[in-house]
Amino acid sequence: MNSVNIGNVLRNSHSPLVSFVNGKLLDASIQQVSLDIMESMVLSSSSLFHQIRKEITLDQLISHLQVSNQLLQTKAMALLMALLQTAGETDRQVSGLFLNFPWHGIKKKVLSPIIVTPEFVFQNIIHSSGSVGDEMAHHLYVLQSVRLNLLEPRMKTPLDSFNQEQREALHSLRQAVFETESEGSLSNERRRSLCAKEFKKLGFSNNSNPGQDLGRTPPGLLALDTMTYFASRYPDAYSRFVLENSSREDKHECPFARSSIQLTLTLCEILRIGEPPSETGSNYHPIFFAQDRLLEELFCICIQLLNKTWKEMRATQEDFDKVMQVVREQITRTLSSKPTSLELFKNKVNALNYSEILKLRQTERLHQEETLAPPVLELKERLKPELLELIRQQRLNRLCHGTLFRKISSRRRQDKLWYCRLSPNHKVLHYGDVEEETETPSIESLQDKIPVADIKALLTGKDCPHMKENKGKQTKEMLDLAFSITYDVEEYSLNFIASSRTDFCLWTDGLNVLLGKEMSSEAMRSELEILLSMEIKLRLLDLENVPIPDTAPPIPKPPSNFNFCYDFSQAEQ
Repeated sequence: MNSVNIGNVLRNSHSPLVSFVNGKLLDASIQQVSLDIMESMVLSSSSLFHQIRKEITLDQLISHLQVSNQLLQTKAMALLMALLQTAGETDRQVSGLFLNFPWHGIKKKVLSPIIVTPEFVFQNIIHSSGSVGDEMAHHLYVLQSVRLNLLEPRMKTPLDSFNQEQREALHSLRQAVFETESEGSLSNERRRSLCAKEFKKLGFSNNSNPGQDLGRTPPGLLALDTMTYFASRYPDAYSRFVLENSSREDKHECPFARSSIQLTLTLCEILRIGEPPSETGSNYHPIFFAQDRLLEELFCICIQLLNKTWKEMRATQEDFDKVMQVVREQITRTLSSKPTSLELFKNKVNALNYSEILKLRQTERLHQEETLAPPVLELKERLKPELLELIRQQRLNRLCHGTLFRKISSRRRQDKLWYCRLSPNHKVLHYGDVEEETETPSIESLQDKIPVADIKALLTGKDCPHMKENKGKQTKEMLDLAFSITYDVEEYSLNFIASSRTDFCLWTDGLNVLLGKEMSSEAMRSELEILLSMEIKLRLLDLENVPIPDTAPPIPKPPSNFNFCYDFSQAEQ
């Protein structure tokens, strides 16, 4: 059915498809299929998007997120994300597709907001479902990315010294912590001198014109937002930070403003603010959905962590970059543990103090250095051929088992499925279309085949024929996952798009082995290092805690006589 016919069906308010989604007492499997079809329609046509937005009851769509059926939840979230990503700025605001997520400094006129708050997602999807499936994880990641990217305009906008509101916000930082005289009774010169002195205590580099410190983008106005939020939300902690450091005279003061600006930039980089969501990404943070204003609250915890780390390192201004590197490591290590609440994040990140970071670094350094001694390097070179052969066999075995691939078109993220596998004798590639939930198909069921002897070349990325055909429409991520093989007289090609970087590496390595070429993927290098490390440790078990010399020991001097030698020739006589 083409898009015109589908549109005509939807224009009928009694359309079965619409009634299946809006209905309450229906078979869940029918609703799942209906939601899946509608997601495809939204992504394929803007006119169908507007039609579906009018026909679908949004509160009923939200109710599908509250059910215990995880597959139905996933399909409803997929349609919701399709609506969110397809909608323009105006459509998002009018229809409530910003999901009622407020952000500091961002004004929205939402006429009929959907009640999908972060707490709603956390309670009904993350917390209630136990383990989150891969597809739902992708949708949560997309939702996280879209919401965080609402901060991008503020991040890319420098402070305007002529903007009254921004000037007042900047001066509120000074007024919140310092008891100033009645500035109205002071002369202009005296007032400027007083303000410059207080801005210097706040830690601005350009105390006479602090707005210049916020002229760098990123983080732009986002740094001002986080500082004013901290000052208003936690006034005691803010005052304690500023006064404690502004009164020190031993060159160990931690500059609040400079630290805040750099910390805001660091958080933007860690949270990937401003980056479009990946088509296959699934790395979401549960803490994101447990907190309404994640960036600001993370900043409030981390700026106090920065002050604590600064004192632990007994840092001076010259050590600023070193402190920021440690703080960045503290944040990333803690977020990688997937904390589910701000309180848990706060406890973990504060427990990971500077001494713990040093211990972790020392452990990692020792782990690396033990493999750098010349005798160990020589042993590695001897072991490499055997281990490379092991990896080659694993790659060929993986090709024999086969992999499911998706045919991805420009209109929708997922399309038909097909399967490809290598014959057990490594002489023929078999492939063919399969259904959605098919088990590993037998070689006999795959109708098409290519003799390995006919394969001429392996192409990757932008060199692939299917990437050249859609030049300008493919994302960098898709280019990184694309590969093709040419066969016969290079007039024909079999085109692949791997579902992950791992599959891409396994298949390109395996095809290179079939073609008699060297494996070159990053996965091969990583696996080789792991195998070498394990083999070296096994070979050196008897030498544990014994230092390995860099050079061979010296040959001892010969003895003064050889009387201890036995003369076999005389014994035979």
